[in-house]
Amino acid sequence: MANLAKFGIPLDGNKLGILHPKQKYRFRVVWQNFGENNGLREMTANVVTCTRPKISWSEAELHSYNSVAWIQGKHTFDMIEITLRDDITNAVISSVGAQVQKQMNHFEQTSAVAGINYKFAMEIHSLDGTNNEQLESWVLDGCWLHDAAYGDGDYASGDPNIVTLTIRFDNATNVSGPNTNDGTTVGGNPYPDIASPTGGTTFA
Repeated sequence: MANLAKFGIPLDGNKLGILHPKQKYRFRVVWQNFGENNGLREMTANVVTCTRPKISWSEAELHSYNSVAWIQGKHTFDMIEITLRDDITNAVISSVGAQVQKQMNHFEQTSAVAGINYKFAMEIHSLDGTNNEQLESWVLDGCWLHDAAYGDGDYASGDPNIVTLTIRFDNATNVSGPNTNDGTTVGGNPYPDIASPTGGTTFA
């Protein structure tokens, strides 16, 4: 009979057990100062998919005689995309419409004076599968809608209508949650130098 305690990677005479991965479906998106701050709980409840931040750096060449070296330049965050169900209470579409109006008042044909007048913040939480425990958070600041796509109609489909938001932001910070060292594993001990990780449980 297989022993899951023997699962893992051998290293320095020990076996490094398999840490349980974060799972894609265990997440939530929390909004701050989006639109008129109405319907934000419904916005969270109706999220379907959400991309996580991606960062990249520009580069610069340094030539010196026969050699070439490279140095890091400025960083850039890619935009993220969030899809939401367009619910029959109009909570999502009303909140999105209010944010669009903050960025550009289409009734009066006037735009916001400065970023503080229309930018919002949001957090993307990775959850542990219990009621409310966060494993980590991405905190996004200086957010604004780059695109808002309201979906389409289709007589041949019974699928829910989807609203797609493309969001540009100024900065993203990754914050670890309180249980990052719990050591919950699939099998084996991922911390062989520690007798028993606090709060750790295994499938073995």
